[in-house]
Amino acid sequence: MFGASMKDEISSKKKTLRKQIKLIKRSLSSDDRAIHSNTVIRKLEESVEFKNSHTIFIYWAMDDEVDTREFIIKWYKKKTFILPTIDGDDLILKKFSGIDSLRDGDLYAIPEPKGEPFETLNDIDLAIIPGVAFDKQNNRMGRGKAYYDKILRKIKGRSILIGICFDFQLVDEVPVEEHDITMNKVIHS
Repeated sequence: MFGASMKDEISSKKKTLRKQIKLIKRSLSSDDRAIHSNTVIRKLEESVEFKNSHTIFIYWAMDDEVDTREFIIKWYKKKTFILPTIDGDDLILKKFSGIDSLRDGDLYAIPEPKGEPFETLNDIDLAIIPGVAFDKQNNRMGRGKAYYDKILRKIKGRSILIGICFDFQLVDEVPVEEHDITMNKVIHS
């Protein structure tokens, strides 16, 4: 168990790292972001984990993340993509069935699929996860809301977890708390 002072120290380190990454993200041009995103997506498409997967939990990218949007559109007729929708403090998973199936999300203005919740988490072969930072031990730090950690806790061990990020988001050490979930692999530009 982590003591209160240890939690405060980890929280402070996470806050500092989030600020550092945010500043670097702001300095990237849209062309640089596209080049780095394409590198990550190409590596993902070439991975044995992607080639062997059928049902994939993935995110619809925000502007400052590795862009997954064209990748999803390219592959959704051959693979089943499950995207998160935000419901209060939780993520509800729903199947992506084309651009027309998206609606404006309530939070962060991220488009979300319409339809019924995807309940068969055991069917998810692969989870492709964003993060603010990752480290060489495959630890992940998110935006601080623990949305993904709750879902990942349910699928870890059944699904392969791959974090994707830009090179500058791969750091020597991510501050880790008990609830943080480690990836099986991290792919970066």
